[in-house]
Amino acid sequence: MQLFVGLGNPGAKYAANRHNIGFMALDRIASDHGFGPWKSKFQAELTEGTLGGEKVLLLKPMTFMNLSGQSVGEAMRFYKLTPAQITVFHDELDLAPAKCRLKQGGGHAGHNGLRSIHQHIGERYARVRLGIGHPGHKDRVAAYVLSDFAKAEQDWLDDMMRGISDGAAALAAGDGPRFLNAVALRVNPPRSSGGTAAPDARSGPRPAQAPARKQETSPEASDTRSPLERLKDKFK
Repeated sequence: MQLFVGLGNPGAKYAANRHNIGFMALDRIASDHGFGPWKSKFQAELTEGTLGGEKVLLLKPMTFMNLSGQSVGEAMRFYKLTPAQITVFHDELDLAPAKCRLKQGGGHAGHNGLRSIHQHIGERYARVRLGIGHPGHKDRVAAYVLSDFAKAEQDWLDDMMRGISDGAAALAAGDGPRFLNAVALRVNPPRSSGGTAAPDARSGPRPAQAPARKQETSPEASDTRSPLERLKDKFK
């Protein structure tokens, strides 16, 4: 059994925040893979399903980000899991938008949700780090993570969620590289073998062709006089 945990804050006010990308990932997995209805349990929303034949629990703590560890700890003890069976999906400031990385164990890097989980179950759990980029200065971080994704970010965000769903079974099976490859194929699909796409209406207007040159005609070609008449005219 695996426990996938998505980090975020509860309520409609926060639903589209960058800080809630962990919730978004679990919602996509649950929707695409036929998980059961969400139920309130362990101070969280919980659903069960299977991924590649592996039973997986999806958990979204409803305690607010700073207390996420309470919910995770309760669920872990109830199901008699170890930290090694837990994977946490969370926003990552230190990764560019649309970048996805896996990490096993280690520090919390100042992330309040991870800090809380560390306090309740230790650090030996896996993390799926979902890049949201950095606002450029630490004083702007709080407002940045608690603001909604911009409209211009919706395409890559949707591609990332699709990729996470595509690779979810591989992640549950412990195949991290295959999971990351599934995300990469959605976010950065391979180019065609020719390197460039055939031109079409979306490629912009075709280059204008040079106009055909007019055929030049010499004065002699249009002169209908006989050679003798032309010679006589030269001496007039």
